[in-house]
Amino acid sequence: MTQVENRQPQQSLGTAAARNLATTTKSVPQMQGITPRWLLQVLPWVQAEGAVYRVNRRLTYAVGDGRVSFTNVGTTIRVVPPELRELPLLRDFADDDVLAALADRFVQREYQPGDTIVHRGQPADAVFLVAFGKVSRLGVGEFGDETVLEVSDGGAFFGEAALFGDARDWSFSVRANTRVIVMTLPRQEFDRVADQAEGLRAHVDAVLARPKPPSNTKGEAEIELSSGHDGEIPLAHTFVDYELRPREYELNVAQTVLRIHTRVSDLYNEPMDQTEQQLRLTVEAVRERQEHDMVNNPVYGLLANADLKQRIHTRSGPPTPYDLDELISRRRKTQFILAHPRAIAAFGRECTRQGLYPDTTTVQGKRAQAWRNIPILPCDKIPVSDSGRTSIIAMRTGEKNQGVIGLHHAGLPDEREPSLNVRFVGINDKAVASYVVSVYYSVAILVPDALGVLESVELGR
Repeated sequence: MTQVENRQPQQSLGTAAARNLATTTKSVPQMQGITPRWLLQVLPWVQAEGAVYRVNRRLTYAVGDGRVSFTNVGTTIRVVPPELRELPLLRDFADDDVLAALADRFVQREYQPGDTIVHRGQPADAVFLVAFGKVSRLGVGEFGDETVLEVSDGGAFFGEAALFGDARDWSFSVRANTRVIVMTLPRQEFDRVADQAEGLRAHVDAVLARPKPPSNTKGEAEIELSSGHDGEIPLAHTFVDYELRPREYELNVAQTVLRIHTRVSDLYNEPMDQTEQQLRLTVEAVRERQEHDMVNNPVYGLLANADLKQRIHTRSGPPTPYDLDELISRRRKTQFILAHPRAIAAFGRECTRQGLYPDTTTVQGKRAQAWRNIPILPCDKIPVSDSGRTSIIAMRTGEKNQGVIGLHHAGLPDEREPSLNVRFVGINDKAVASYVVSVYYSVAILVPDALGVLESVELGR
């Protein structure tokens, strides 16, 4: 027997039909790509008149970038001969043929993680160039325990004093943290080339006999002072020397042309202004590009312009509290740390592993994780490599602190936000209105120790 469904007739208006007469509540257009943009928030912004900012510094004697470059064909690595001028002894040596002869004398050696490359106390009779990998320079503490003095990677060198001819022993050991390839030049090979090239021998003797210009620990020309004296003695005479060619930062620009059909802006403007919403989202995208460039641009970006002496490497791969302590100790008054969100998570895991609990602090009314009371702010513009490595940035900010500053030019025509303007440029023959959205910016590092970078931060361990 089949049961017949008993349907009752509809007695009122259904909700589906009723919605045709109802007013829909709408959100403004949403955008996933909007981030906190902490770098733009925490940097002090300085007006750059004439679109240029010149950084005047005291004269320093440092020359070159302090790193040696290499070329390779398959697994065979060779030193780039002119790059040997990064060694202090060869800095001003002009004969490229002799440098090529020296480059040919380097011997390629490979070490596995944990291998000792140099033993403390043994004769220092060669110079070592790190072509690939990461090494630790090890010393001995006051109570005989092993201490990590420095962690270096490709391009670094050690043992250059062996070329001076003085009989001395290694005062430290060097151990491979990863697979390492080094290029080694024994003292005997250097002497053979010097015996054949009189210019090299004369250059070495002149460098060793040359008095070093007085400088402070930062390499700046010394300011002579008198102190601790009594009575009427002749006081020291001095002056403060400046760099002859200081660096100038020109404002960069990020631009786009926003196009809106007049029919849309005329007829579909309620309850939201179509032009305003289009501009709002475009401005957000332009600001995101601005922060990306300030971190990654090869000319003025923070990662590319960090001084090599302010670049350090993790001891074991992941970002540990020891690594962050080393990073913030390189400068006075570290104010902010910027890291990719995944790096912040990796640091949290390392703290948990060691039973530590990072502090929190307030930045512009918002809670943020902190270490040593220094805010650790997320910045997804810091790149993460395919192998899961990234960097962490620490900085001091402001002109008075001789730190990192943002550069802009406020007061533009048709300005919407400081240093960002929106200019209407007309309607074409297809009734499409065009607006040029422009933002002008740059970033300057006033002194080298204002910015530091922790490199080779592993996220997967």
